[in-house]
Amino acid sequence: MAGNTRGTSPAPPKASDDPLATLASLPGVADSVDSVRKGVDRVYGHRIMRRRSNEVTSEAALRGARGSAALSGADWALEEVRRRTDFGVEGEPRTVGAALRLTAESGQLLSVWRQSPLRVLARLHLVAASGGGRISDGADGAREPGGTADETVGRPRLAAEPVDEPLIELPLPDADEVAGRLDGLSRLLLAGTEAPALVTAAVVHGELLALRPFATCNGLVARAAERIVLIGSGLDPKSICPAEVGHAELGRAAYVAALDGYVSGTPEGVAAWIAHCGRAVELGVRESTAVCEALQRGAA
Repeated sequence: MAGNTRGTSPAPPKASDDPLATLASLPGVADSVDSVRKGVDRVYGHRIMRRRSNEVTSEAALRGARGSAALSGADWALEEVRRRTDFGVEGEPRTVGAALRLTAESGQLLSVWRQSPLRVLARLHLVAASGGGRISDGADGAREPGGTADETVGRPRLAAEPVDEPLIELPLPDADEVAGRLDGLSRLLLAGTEAPALVTAAVVHGELLALRPFATCNGLVARAAERIVLIGSGLDPKSICPAEVGHAELGRAAYVAALDGYVSGTPEGVAAWIAHCGRAVELGVRESTAVCEALQRGAA
C-alpha cells in the first residue's frame, strides 16, 4: 500500500467501495488516528533524526522484535536479546530468533506486498518457521535448515492440520474459511483505501490473529504484517515506531481482550481493537523518543 504522505494511499476508491474507510468512522477511531499521527510526527521531528535516523531504526527493530517475541511467550530482557547470537531450533530461543528475522525481513518486502500480500505472508511464515529461504511460488516445498522438508511451512494450513498458537484460544476457523478470508483481505489491500494507516494495519493484524492461517508463528507473522503496513503506508517509513513494543507493554491479557472485541465483529469491539493498536504505536513512539534522547545525551 504505497503512499507519499504519512497514512495516505494514491488514487483511493470511493468511500462507498471502501470497507476499511468505513471502519475509520467508528466512534473513537478518528481520535486514535489523530493521536498516533501527532505522536509519529513529533518523533520524526526530533533533531537526532536528522543525523542518526539509521541508529534509531536499528534500535527500534531490536526492541520491536523483543516485544513481539514476548507476546509469543519468550519474554527476554532487551540486553539478552542484544547479546545473544545463538538461537536454537526449539523453545524460547527459536521464538526470539524468528522475531528478529521477521523484523529484519519486513522492510525488504514492501514492493512485493503492494503486488501480492498473500505471497508476503507466505514468505514471512517461511522466515519465521524455517529461518529463511526464498519466496516460494508454491511449486516446491519449503525446507527447514539442513534440508528437512516441512510441507506446512510457507503456506496456509490445510483441513485437519493443527495450529500451535497457545496465546490465542479463540475458535479456530476451518481451512476453507481461512482461504476465503485471506483472499478477501488481499483484494481489499490491492484495491487501495482511503482508510488511515492505523486502521488498515489493525485490520491486517486482527484478521491474521483471528484466522491463524499457518501451523505456527501466527502471532509473529501478524505483528510483522502490521509493521509492513505502517511502513508501506508512509505513516512510519523509517520504521522507528515499533508497535510490537507497545503491544508487549500493554500486556498479553489486554492484547487478547482487544482481539476478542475485533473477532466479535461489533462496532464497539472493532473500534476498541483499532484503539488498542493505536495505543501500541504510541508506546512505540515513546520508546523511540527515549532512544533519540539517549543518543542526544551520548548515552546510547
